[in-house]
Amino acid sequence: MRKLSRPTGGLWGHGDFLKMWAGQSISEVGSQISQLAIPLLAAISLHATPFEFSLLGVLGFLPFILFALPAGVWVDRLHRRRILIVGDSARAVLLALIPILWATHVLRIWQLLVLQFVIGLFTVFFDVAYQSYLPALIDREHLVDGNSKLQLTVSIAQVAGPSASAALITAVTAPYAIVADAISFVISSVFMLRMRHRENVPQRSVGQPRTKMWADVKEGLHWVVGHRWLRAIASCTGSSNFFSSLLFAIVILYMLRDLHMPKYQLGLVFGVGSAGSIVGALLVSRLNRRIGVGPSIVFTSISFSLGGLGYALTNKALALPALMFAQALFGFGSVAYNITQVSLRQAITPERLQGRMNAAMRWIVWGTIPLGSLAGGAIASTWGLHAAIWVGAIGGLFTFLPVTLTSVRRIGQMPEPVVEPTPAQAELEGGLVEGVPLPGPAAADA
Repeated sequence: MRKLSRPTGGLWGHGDFLKMWAGQSISEVGSQISQLAIPLLAAISLHATPFEFSLLGVLGFLPFILFALPAGVWVDRLHRRRILIVGDSARAVLLALIPILWATHVLRIWQLLVLQFVIGLFTVFFDVAYQSYLPALIDREHLVDGNSKLQLTVSIAQVAGPSASAALITAVTAPYAIVADAISFVISSVFMLRMRHRENVPQRSVGQPRTKMWADVKEGLHWVVGHRWLRAIASCTGSSNFFSSLLFAIVILYMLRDLHMPKYQLGLVFGVGSAGSIVGALLVSRLNRRIGVGPSIVFTSISFSLGGLGYALTNKALALPALMFAQALFGFGSVAYNITQVSLRQAITPERLQGRMNAAMRWIVWGTIPLGSLAGGAIASTWGLHAAIWVGAIGGLFTFLPVTLTSVRRIGQMPEPVVEPTPAQAELEGGLVEGVPLPGPAAADA
């Protein structure tokens, strides 16, 4: 894929990346508003039952399970930048419908649930295209820096967003606060419309039929499962997601009922965790340069693997400092790990498989999250909250092993991208040009 010439100054001189970063920074802040406003709208204004309220989270997450794999196929077939623009624009319209329906006194809980599901659907396509577009936009040596800048925005939004969101909701009420999120998606779309970079969508050879959806899905899954590094990363991330979701599914109840922590201390614990995420995003590039890509993945995976122990080992007297340290360790490790492993995945995957790789990876590692949450609730209901915390903490201790015991730990610099031959080159390397065997030297070069 042809890239525009790169100005000096790294990503700070890369106009298109800065436009995308600015747009996403604004939309991330806006998303913090809806993450608080929509549940409040359902609980207070629409008087949702506990079951209806739980469906908000389920329907927002369910599209990732149902549509991630086909989304990866479409992301590899179409212009990814256009998918990003459509994704942001569609979510702006869908979010704007909520205050409109509320103002006209016709909004019902079932409508909010449907909108939550459809918004989640567009989020699936956007997220898969987002991770797949970045390697086409910036050079390989800037992937860690680019991902860390994007993740830094997310972490800062998670720190500042809840308090700002609460203030806005208090001022204008939850339904109308959602307007700010809709506007943030519009602004993000405008930034991406102004980007000059244009992709070259992979072209089929003349007379070559389009492959079927399931065949393309299987190719993406096979790439992830068959690649030793991607398989190790998927194992580490998926198992970590399972045990961390098992722990965090009931951690608030544990903090309130077993440790008897005041509500304001919960905010302090998770606020420090978000601060740890910011530190991880700021330091990850330096860490990669100092010890290498593979050792960085191992070190950060060990960091978040140890985080759960703080929850299991603490008592009422030491609860606040112990949990603040544990959450900071978890925040630092998980963010720095994610930035590095996502950058590695992007670097080693052929351009035509970027969408399917990201979709398959997300489907695998996110598929363990609801299972972990269900397991956490079941264990807590049967043996108690502290027992569930111990299971999550002990299980999490071993999640770093897949990347530590494999060749991932030996990766130094970011690997060169895989360059696949064009159909014409593949035919040449196969030894035939219009039925004439290739000479020896050309075959040897293959």
